[in-house]
Amino acid sequence: MQGRIPPHNLDAEQSLLGAMILDQHAINEGMESLKSDDFYSEGHRIIFDAILEMSDQNRPVDIITLSDMLSSKGKLDAIGGIGYLTDLTDKGILTTNAKQYANIIEEKATLRQLIRTSTEILEQGYSQVEATELIELAEKSIFDITQKKSNEGFTPIGRILTRAFEDIGRLAANEGMVTGITTGLVDVDKKTSGMQRSDMILIAARPSMGKTAFALNLCKNAAMMGGASVAIFSLEMAKEQLVQRMLSAEALVSMGAIKTGQLSEEDWPHLISAVGRLSKSKIFIDDTPAIGVTELRAKCRRLKAEHGLDVIMIDYLQLMSGTKAESRQQEISTISRSLKSIAREMDCPVLALSQLSRAPEQRADHRPMLSDLRESGAIEQDADLAMFLYRDEYYFPDKEDNKNKAELIIGKQRNGETGTVELHWMGQFQLFRDLSTLEQ
Repeated sequence: MQGRIPPHNLDAEQSLLGAMILDQHAINEGMESLKSDDFYSEGHRIIFDAILEMSDQNRPVDIITLSDMLSSKGKLDAIGGIGYLTDLTDKGILTTNAKQYANIIEEKATLRQLIRTSTEILEQGYSQVEATELIELAEKSIFDITQKKSNEGFTPIGRILTRAFEDIGRLAANEGMVTGITTGLVDVDKKTSGMQRSDMILIAARPSMGKTAFALNLCKNAAMMGGASVAIFSLEMAKEQLVQRMLSAEALVSMGAIKTGQLSEEDWPHLISAVGRLSKSKIFIDDTPAIGVTELRAKCRRLKAEHGLDVIMIDYLQLMSGTKAESRQQEISTISRSLKSIAREMDCPVLALSQLSRAPEQRADHRPMLSDLRESGAIEQDADLAMFLYRDEYYFPDKEDNKNKAELIIGKQRNGETGTVELHWMGQFQLFRDLSTLEQ
């Protein structure tokens, strides 16, 4: 690739700079979408920076004031003198085309960045770097470029109102219940209005409370009842184990029978029927251990492009690998913020399962609370909805009124009320159901 000239368009650069000298509107267009590094010519970078500095200081920009600014910095001769500034204004006379000029410059700058990134990846490939590290570097580099391209500016309120009005219409049609994706649990939907787009939803519990089973129930229900496309990232269990749990819940065949293969004659038809129903759903499972945020994001993007993406589940957050940080707490904080960013980018809820500290075990009332979140307070801050599973039966197995009962404690809901939803726990099937419906 040596000797090849990188992509650029000097005419577009000259026309935009000329327009910026002539028209404040053109300055706004350039400032909004470009930075000085996007210009191929060194002289053009100097001129662009000078115009931006003058604009920030509310100083008028024209040939005289700009040349004075450049002269005071000792850079006027470097850009070609006042004569070159005059030439630029001749090029930029069509100031209304400033946006198009900026788009051309941005496009060429992106191509140059891709070339630099590709060259860096190529050079790293010949070094002793590990393949997984190089893949992560490549994905991050490409993501940084695409992120710059995808950053939007202001959105007119009319466009936002259209979407808000559609949400209100759905709410009215559903009699005030579900505006998001259904959880399949009536009482949970009543409390939360479903799983909302762009929300980071935290599901936390002490071990053996059933948080994985609960999250799988929500994902299965979203896919089979709501037609959602669901991505499940299982960092703790193999994908076969997850599928066994979903089969047990869907077929109402005990987990013990499925794991041992000791199925009764009545079990087989239920199991076969459940396999047929589940196989038609859009549930996709990835069981890469210790997956990093960059890889997870890339896989979500690919899935969204190929099959759509409505729900993401991660089991569980603390098993993810992050970038090197001073402490584990800082690492978890970075992962948490990244998951919220993914929820925003994919425009879908992210169900993030989380461990709790041992604090509930040391209290007389073992019910968890927000302060029990393990390793980082940032998880609490990033979550739009924080839910805690609690089963009194686990601590007090001899109490009859606790049998098969579970509590879903909503400790935080950014756009709703907190409170508790009572559920029925069918442990043999790894299944949660509405307690109120069963009691009726």
